[in-house]
Amino acid sequence: MDANGTDDALSFFDGEPLLRIIATALTRLSLQTTPSHPVYDDTVQTAFNHLVLLCLRRGVAPPASVPEMASWAATKPLREWPLGLPAELDAASGYLVDPDTRTPLQQCLEWVIPAPDPVAEQFENELMGEAISQCRAAGAPESYTAFRRLLIKHPVLTGSELAMLGEDLDLVLLDQAIRRVYQPAPPAWQRDGLYATCGRCGCLLIPARGRYQCELDRCRRDPGHGTVQTLDPQRAGGVYQLSRPLRMFITGPGLAETDLEAELAGLRLDVQMWPNFDAYDLRVTLPGGEVWAVDVKDRANPALLGRGTRPLPPDPPYDRGFLVVPAYRLREREAYKRIFAGHLPDDATGKLELLTDEEFARRVKARSWRWPARPASVTATQEAGLHA
Repeated sequence: MDANGTDDALSFFDGEPLLRIIATALTRLSLQTTPSHPVYDDTVQTAFNHLVLLCLRRGVAPPASVPEMASWAATKPLREWPLGLPAELDAASGYLVDPDTRTPLQQCLEWVIPAPDPVAEQFENELMGEAISQCRAAGAPESYTAFRRLLIKHPVLTGSELAMLGEDLDLVLLDQAIRRVYQPAPPAWQRDGLYATCGRCGCLLIPARGRYQCELDRCRRDPGHGTVQTLDPQRAGGVYQLSRPLRMFITGPGLAETDLEAELAGLRLDVQMWPNFDAYDLRVTLPGGEVWAVDVKDRANPALLGRGTRPLPPDPPYDRGFLVVPAYRLREREAYKRIFAGHLPDDATGKLELLTDEEFARRVKARSWRWPARPASVTATQEAGLHA
């Protein structure tokens, strides 16, 4: 007890620590499809208990049940929760759960794992790391590149398509990994017996309140979904989708990576994707021989992004390093760069420049126009060897 009779141990369950517990609880609740015993696992019950305790200590009416805590997440902005969070840690849209689909938003998933990069902690070290190790041992970088493109371009596969991947020579090495990351689509996401996919990202759309909702932040900002394709699971041999963290942290930013790749290729630049088994995302060789290394991130919370940023690996070599985020993140939150810089570790300060994808493309164009086009006979590898 402190001088005021308050148990100091309980102060741990406030602010960021409690938010992480709550985010983890909400994510686990979203994965629960059948009744269990006990009704809620320890993480969910702990989150609820300590939220109630904190509310009572601060004179705020607490949620009356776990379902009401989940309702708070969809209806109450974080700034209205009695968590004592600094304003800059409150995500832009404010909510943890989508009010229509009742599924955790990306910002909720970013808080779940107490590590710099959620996908690295939960998946890359276990599955993506295994894929890299397999491809490295086999001397097959093309297999890893094909695997990465599959996760980006095809977050949803029919059973027939999944079976046909066994015939792809670049992917056969990772057949077991592929079967681990694709899971049967939830029956609740069907409408009239059919699934629908987003015309922008290819992910499954979630039926909600008479309309479809895409779960990726980049698509949620625009209510249209392009050309919606429907899939009949009976005729397709089933429908499978990537696990949700991979959709959020591989497919989402991966689309920004491949969009940037296409734009730079249109400038007749040499672009290498995920070089040296994903040391970073893009290696761009400019006409004058300078090499730029790029990591692409699509994160809702700039503070968490800043904390998790580290200098890019030096191999393969490059002259300048950049961290690129989709422009919509900065349009949504003007202070994004300032907050990011305020949370950047000392070892990364001055090593990376944060730009939007639009700013980076303009920067590359401005540099490219200073040089004549390189003869097609000069390969990226040759030029990198001369200038890196």
